[in-house]
Amino acid sequence: MRRTPQQQRSRGTVDVIVEAATRVLARLGWAKFTTNEVARVAGVSVGSLYQYFPSKLALAEAIRQRHLDNVLAALPDPASSEGAVSLERRVAALVDGVIATHSINPKLHRVLLDEVPLAARSTYKVFEAEYLRRYLALIEAISPRQRASDDGLSAHVLAGAVEGVVHAAARYGTLDSAELKVELNHLLCAYLRGRLRRRC
Repeated sequence: MRRTPQQQRSRGTVDVIVEAATRVLARLGWAKFTTNEVARVAGVSVGSLYQYFPSKLALAEAIRQRHLDNVLAALPDPASSEGAVSLERRVAALVDGVIATHSINPKLHRVLLDEVPLAARSTYKVFEAEYLRRYLALIEAISPRQRASDDGLSAHVLAGAVEGVVHAAARYGTLDSAELKVELNHLLCAYLRGRLRRRC
């Protein structure tokens, strides 16, 4: 962002602009996405929009950042679970959270995946660290006495598997498939059980 909103009114304006940009990007795609159209839909002047967002790529990155925030908000934190929770329930909660987040606006997500160029993002490392911490906490929650040096690598493998399956489903419009959810649950549970067996 060009300028960080300090007052509540300014934050409200930014929210309106980003919400409008989200609708426009999902409807028109990246090639026809313009700051003029976003300003028109938001009901603000182009000058007001440029106070906060210097380009349409900056707008797209604000949309992408909100998506990443939603992903973290939807993911359960296995480390904070109380009592004995089975592997299946932990995995199901994680899978449900990721799929639910990507199902909010699948058309927008396809545009973000396939059309919008990536920009340098200073906040992505923060997201990545917290995102992987959720997977690492899942691994450690099911085998708290068997921590290993490759737990971090396993967290990357799990995250990559979930992202690959969910992003592919978003592209092909199959996120609402019950079979997909079942298969992804089986995939993660089989991988995690295999790790446990190797540690025994």
